[in-house]
Formats: sequence, C-alpha cells, structure tokens
Amino acid sequence: MITGTTITQFIIEEQRRVPGATGEFTLLLNDIVTATKIIANDVNKGALAGVLGGAGTENVQGEDQKKLDVISNDVMISTSERSGHLAAMASEEMEEILPIPPQFPKGKYLLLFDPLDGSSNIDINISVGTIFSILKAPEGKKDVTAEDFLQPGTRQVCAGYALYGPSTMLVLTTGHGVNGFTLDRNVGEYYLTHPNMQVPADTKEFAINASNSRFWEAPVQRYINECLAGKTGVRGKDFNMRWVASMVAEVHRILVRGGIFMYPRDTKDPSKAGKLRLMYEANPMSLIIEQAGGASSTGRERMLDLKPGGLHQRVPVILGSKNEVERVVSYHKEAE
Repeated sequence: MITGTTITQFIIEEQRRVPGATGEFTLLLNDIVTATKIIANDVNKGALAGVLGGAGTENVQGEDQKKLDVISNDVMISTSERSGHLAAMASEEMEEILPIPPQFPKGKYLLLFDPLDGSSNIDINISVGTIFSILKAPEGKKDVTAEDFLQPGTRQVCAGYALYGPSTMLVLTTGHGVNGFTLDRNVGEYYLTHPNMQVPADTKEFAINASNSRFWEAPVQRYINECLAGKTGVRGKDFNMRWVASMVAEVHRILVRGGIFMYPRDTKDPSKAGKLRLMYEANPMSLIIEQAGGASSTGRERMLDLKPGGLHQRVPVILGSKNEVERVVSYHKEAE
C-alpha cells in the first residue's frame, strides 16, 4: 500500500507558509505536474507510439528537432495556457514568447521551460527530462513583452525538473530547499521520496564533454588535468568522469551523490559565450543546486546574479559540489 506525502499535499503545505497566498501559484504547479505526467507517458512508449526520430524541423537555435521535442513543447503549452495562472510563456523551442491567448484569462506568472532536455538521447533510450522556471509578471501591465522575462535567476519564484529515467521523478524548489518526488504510474501520482536533498560539499566525480578539451580556457584545463592526475597529482585523490549529455541527468546525479558539472566557455565557436541557455537551463538548475547547498557560476560570476541580455542567451555553466565549484572559480580569478 502506498503511503506518504503526495506532491499535491506538499505544494498545499508550502502555500500555507506564504502569508496572503491565493492558491494561484499552487494551481500553476499542478498544471506543470500534469504536463510532466503526459510527457513521461509519451517518452515511456517510445517506438511503440511512433514518437522516436527527427521531426524534420529546426528550433530557434538552428538545432534539428526530435518528434518528442515538438510533442513535449505542445504539451507544456496546452496544459498551462487555459487555466488563468500565466501571463505568458517562453520555450527553448520557440523564437518568441507566447502570450496567453485573449480568449483565456491571464494570471500573474511567467513560465519558461526546456520541454525535453537531452533529446539527442531519445532514440537510444537514455534519460531525458523537462526543466522549468517560474517568474512573476510585472504588476498592472496588460501586454507582456520578452523584456519582462529578462530577470536574474535570484528572482525565480520556483524552479524544477522532471527526469524521465527508469522511474519518473520531479525535483522542485520554491526557495525553501529541494525536494524530490517519484511518480507511481499505477495511481498516476507523485510521492515525496527524496526530502531535503543536499549536495555534498566535496566530491570525486566530474562531468564534462572531454572532446572539447582543446578549446577550453586555461583555468578549466588546469582543473581537469588535476582531476585526471588523481592520487599522483596535487589533489592527492582519484576522480571519476561521467558524461550523459543530458543536463537533467547530470544535475540529478549531483543532487543524489555529489559531483561537478561543467559546460565551460571555450574557443570552439567564438560567437557563443557558452553552450547552455541561461533562462531555460542554467538559471533553474542553478537555483536548485544552490538551494541544496551547492554552488553555480559562469566561472567569473555567480550564475543567479547574471542579468539576462536575451531570451535565448547562452552562458558557460559550472555547478555542483560547493568546494569544487569554488576551486574552479578561483582558477579563473588567478588567470585574470
């Protein structure tokens, strides 16, 4: 028999901690929860539902879209646009923001999301996920613009992700720690299984795309070389390297057992400051990691303090176990 706290019960209890809460935010989270259940079902069926393979289209980033990229994006929109809790949405898959259509009531929140992170792994049955971030919309403003989304990560009301792996999990923070919920498919409900998740301050694991090593800046090369030297080097201990090519999976591993994840600035494409998107990936994951006791940086500044310059801005990302992140940041400072 299933016992424990459901995600609905948990969200309601969180709402009671906020004086004057109207319940609108709680209902918005319920919409997102519903969307992740639908996406989880589609991902789980895979080839049986004919949803694998490319969609034959490109997103705003110029990247080939998978069928499930398009399906997941549509699910996130359709489950959230009608309920009256949002003023507008923005997706990694769409060039422009999506204001709530005039036939639906408008709410006071903004939703940003990466509908299916790690979608290059879909066809080989490796974990993918959905990342989301919630901001407050400007008060008293009738028409929301893209500039209204360009708020630093410290102003996020909520951040979370769903991981579609051997089991489906939803990890969430509303600024009061990080909690993980596991989906029981038999009853269609998430249950609290990972309360108060914490990132260990120290680690022996790092995650980075080593194929780009020749393009890394000197501070990152220094750090990785020290890790690779193991017990015979200045660190005096052996490290393991992990790389899934799915940020959701990488961050989830760090939350469960520690580690450092890096997609740093490099010289491979000088026109891009980084690979990952600030608004859809770096900011929500940074809030989660910080709320769990970890740290997140571009290498030069705290991620959550960064003032966004565009809806699809790319940034370098270094996040995870606090002591390791601080070491990489100190190497950047020394180099400068």
